[in-house]
Amino acid sequence: MVENKSFAARFFNVLNHSLLVFGALLCFLPMVHLLALSLSDRAASDGGFVTLWPLGFTLISYQKVLAAGAFFNAFLISVDRTVLGTAINMALTVLTAYPLSKPAREFKGRNVFMWLMLFAMLFSGGLIPWFLVIRNLGMLDTLWALVIPSALPIWNVIIMMNFFREIPRELEEAAVIDGANHWQVLYHVYLPLSGAALATLTLFAAVTHWNAWFDGLVLMTHASNYPLQTFLRTVVVELDLTQVLRDPSDFALFSDRSIQAAQILVTTLPILVVYPFLQRYFIAGIKLGAVKG
Repeated sequence: MVENKSFAARFFNVLNHSLLVFGALLCFLPMVHLLALSLSDRAASDGGFVTLWPLGFTLISYQKVLAAGAFFNAFLISVDRTVLGTAINMALTVLTAYPLSKPAREFKGRNVFMWLMLFAMLFSGGLIPWFLVIRNLGMLDTLWALVIPSALPIWNVIIMMNFFREIPRELEEAAVIDGANHWQVLYHVYLPLSGAALATLTLFAAVTHWNAWFDGLVLMTHASNYPLQTFLRTVVVELDLTQVLRDPSDFALFSDRSIQAAQILVTTLPILVVYPFLQRYFIAGIKLGAVKG
C-alpha cells in the first residue's frame, strides 16, 4: 500500500534534503578549492583566479611538502602521539568505565567517584596550573606531555559506562558462575559485545590527538618537537615557510598559498582514509551508549 503524503510532508522532505545538500556542499567545496589551489601554478594562485579547478597544473607543491624534513618530522611526531595517546585513552577509558557501570551496591563509593569525574569534566584548574604541573613533572618537550594530560577523557568514560550498562547482566552472571573473575568478564564478555562503542571512541580519541595543536605550541619549546598541527599553524597562520622552503629560488616557482593548501590536504588525508571504515559504528555506538544516565 502506497501512502499518499500531504503537501506539507512533501515540502518538508524537499526542504530537508535541500538543507542537507547545502550543508554537504559547505563542507566539500572548500576541500575541492584547496585541492585546486595546491595543483595550480604561482600566477593563478597569487592572482586569485583558482576556484574549483586547477590552473597551470603542477605537482611541485606536493613535491616540496613531501621533501621537507621538518614536515615529515612533525608528521611522525603526530603519528606517534596519535597511536600512543589513543591506546592510553582507550585502556584507561575501559578500565574506568567497567567498575563505574556497576550498581552502587556492588561498587562501594561508586557515586562519589562519578561525581568527582563529573566535576573534573566541568571545571579545570586553569591553563597556568596545568602548565606548571607538566613542567614540574619534567615532561616539557617530550611526547608524554602531549598524551598524559589528556590520558582519561571523561566524556568517553561516560559513553563507555552507559554502553556497558546496556549489556545484559545475565551474561556476566553466567560467566561468574563458571568461575570467571572481573578481568575475565571484562575481556570475554564486555569487550566482544562493545565493538561499536570501542570503534567510535577510538576514532574520537584518534581525531582529537591528530587535530590537537595548542598543547604542542605551549608545551614544546623547540620547533623540531612540534606535532603536525602545531607545525601547520606556524606555516598557515604565521606564514613561516622557512621550514618547508630552504632554497630562496623556490619562492619564485609557486605561491605560498599553494604550499599551504598542499600541507593542509596532506595533513587531513590520514583521517579521511580511516574515517569511512569506522563510520558505520557511529550511530550504533552513540545510540546504545547514551540510553541510560
